[in-house]
Order: sequence, then C-alpha cells, then structure tokens
Amino acid sequence: MEAILAFGLLIGLILGGMWVQFAVAGAGLFYIWLLKGAAGWKALGLVSWGAANSFTLAAIPLFVLMAEILLGSGLSSRLYNGVAPFMRRLPGGLLHTNIAGSGIFAAISGGSAPTAAAMSTVAVPELTSRGYGRRLVAGSLAAGGTLGILIPPSITMIVYSTFTETSIARLFAAGLLPGILLALCYMAYIAVRATLNPGLAPKETRKATPAELVSALRDILPFLILIVIVLGSIYGGFATPTEAGAVGVIGAMLVAGLYGRLNLKLLSDAVSRTVLMSGSILFIVFTSMIFAYATALSGVGEDLVDYLAGANVSRLTFLLILVAVFAILGCFMEGLGMIAIIVPVIFPALLAFDVDPIWFGVFVVILVELGQLTPPLGVILFVVASASKKVSIEDVILGTMPFFAIILGFLLLLIAAPQIALFLPSLTIG
Repeated sequence: MEAILAFGLLIGLILGGMWVQFAVAGAGLFYIWLLKGAAGWKALGLVSWGAANSFTLAAIPLFVLMAEILLGSGLSSRLYNGVAPFMRRLPGGLLHTNIAGSGIFAAISGGSAPTAAAMSTVAVPELTSRGYGRRLVAGSLAAGGTLGILIPPSITMIVYSTFTETSIARLFAAGLLPGILLALCYMAYIAVRATLNPGLAPKETRKATPAELVSALRDILPFLILIVIVLGSIYGGFATPTEAGAVGVIGAMLVAGLYGRLNLKLLSDAVSRTVLMSGSILFIVFTSMIFAYATALSGVGEDLVDYLAGANVSRLTFLLILVAVFAILGCFMEGLGMIAIIVPVIFPALLAFDVDPIWFGVFVVILVELGQLTPPLGVILFVVASASKKVSIEDVILGTMPFFAIILGFLLLLIAAPQIALFLPSLTIG
C-alpha cells in the first residue's frame, strides 16, 4: 500500500508540472515517512553522502564539458560537412549524413538532446532547401539523436552503473556494437524509402573530387582521433572513464584551437552550461538515491520478485512489460529520471530472472531512446522541431514513427540475441 501511495504521488506531481527532481525527492521523503515516520529521515545524511561520494559520477561533468566546448565552437557544422561527401551518393543521399553525423557526435556528447540539437541546426535548413522530404529529414534527425545515449561515452549509462554497481567500461563496450547496428538499421530504412519514393531524397549524381574528400577527411579526422583516444583509453585499461573524460576535455580544447575557435569566452560559456547541466543531472541522482533508499526499506523489489514468481510471469513477458512502461513514461519524464526510479525497484527481479546487468544496461538505454521518441511528448521530438521553423512538430512526429518501430524491432532482436550486447564486454577487462 505504501508503495502504491508513493508512486501515485510521484506520477501525480510529475503530471502536475513539478520538476522531476523535486517530484522524486518529495515522493521519496513521503515514502520514508510512511514506512518509518520522521525517524526514517535521520539516515538521509548517509544517503546523500553515498550519492555524492562517487568517483564514477565525476565523469559526468567532464563529458558534458567536452561536448559543450565542441558545441560552443560551432564545430557540428564542420563535422556534418565532413561526413556529407562520403554519404551523398547512397540511396537517400544526405539523409544518411544525419545518422552517421549523429553517430560520431554521440561518441563525443554523451547525450541525446545535444546530439539532436547540434545535427538539426545544421541539417534541417540544408536538406529542406535541397528538396528532401521534411518528415523523413525530421525523423532521421530525431532517430539519430537518440544514439547519443547508446554509443559511448553515455551519461545515461554512467547513471545506470551508479544504481546497479556495474562496470562502466563494460557498459560502454556493450553499447558500441548495438549503437552501430541500430544506426545501420536506420540507414537501411532510409535507403529503402528513398528507392521506393525517389522524390523524398533528390539523387546526388556528382562525384566528390579527391580534393573534396581530402578536405572532408580533415574535418572528420580530429573528431575520430578524439573518440579513439577517449574510448581507447577506457577499453585498453589505461584510464578510468573519469580520467578519460578529463583527457576528452583537453582534446576538445585542442580540436577547437586547431580550427581557431578556442577563446576565453568559449571556455567560460562552456563551463557555465556544464555547471547547469551537470547540476541538474547530479541532483536527479541525489533525489533518486532518496527514493531508492525508501524502496530498499520497503522491500518492494523483493515483493515484486515474489509476485512475478507466483504469477508465473516469464522472462520475455517481464521484459515486454518494461518496454510498454518506458514507452509510456517517456511522454512525461526524461530518461535519467525513468532509470533512477524504475531500475532500483526492478533490479532484484532482473537478478531473479537471471538477466545479465550489463546486457540490461544496453536494453534499458534503448528503452529510454524509445521513450524520448514516444509521441506526442517525447523530448527529442521537440528538440528537432525547435531547431528550425521549416519543420513542424507534426512533421517530426509522423517522420519519427517508422524509426520508433525500428527501435521496437531492435529490442526484440536484442532479447533474441543478447550476444549483440555482450560480445565486446566479454573481450574487455573490468
């Protein structure tokens, strides 16, 4: 009964318009009060210290700062233009640049909203002026943006590892192959649509000259080197994710300096945006620790295990229920909030079903992707729509629906073939 009241209060506060952080904190404090009275709040000091005293979480502001330096430098347009010559003669033309560019930027930004915003600002005016179908343009950008939390480094994975005490290095390795495969699925769909309906993507007939390809490589290469250094240092065991984040910040400054964009104002603005964004993320983690403490006190996770065992619910059914829950909650909550609230409750059930925590980390991140595209209120839909007046929110929603279906199909594939996510972690240490 206490759990029902607490979760009911939480959903009610969120639907009422309260910020997720304060809704989670209020519901968590209420939950503890129902279980232990005001005396239960005495442990909040230890809970808050446990939430803040985490070397793992220190990676978040570093990866955010790395992305903000590159975003503030305006280098997203250089990255987009660098990818375009290699993609434009494929069926679907420059639409593939939306996906490939988003995939590369995802390996820098660590988040979906920055990826979608950076690519949309450049791509929407460019492609709509060339006569590409607005809905397919918007859908490809929204779908490409979601790769930001799957392709490592991923801030969402860092938060997941905090609640489940899993290895970030192995989580990052687990997300790499699914991220690439999902991007290829998006590109395959674009190619098929453009082949069946050539009017959606004007065919590019001119070949890129060797000089253009060399110039494009010069635009892309610094980003690729930065990605290799950051991820290679983690996978190779040379650095922790936090240390790799620090290296990434220095690398981002070097890239910005290489293109003549580095200055004191850029760094000042990037630090200011990083403080605001990181503060918001870490506050969600802190308040969610309070809620997680309440659920641990109540034993609701163990009760869920007993209920599922008594109801003879299969592992597949349980996972499909989670798909539905995340898709619906994605209309009302951001991804970090969903993970922070749901994962501590269901984690005992995952272990009871013998679900690998590393595999589930990838699965739940893709679920968050799904939620961010859920119409009509998925956050990425509005990020893309706000990038340009040339596409409406209706264009974005209708254009995103096929990609939404692709993500659902990919989730089923991941359930049927878990080695897609587990192969690379099996080769890594830590």
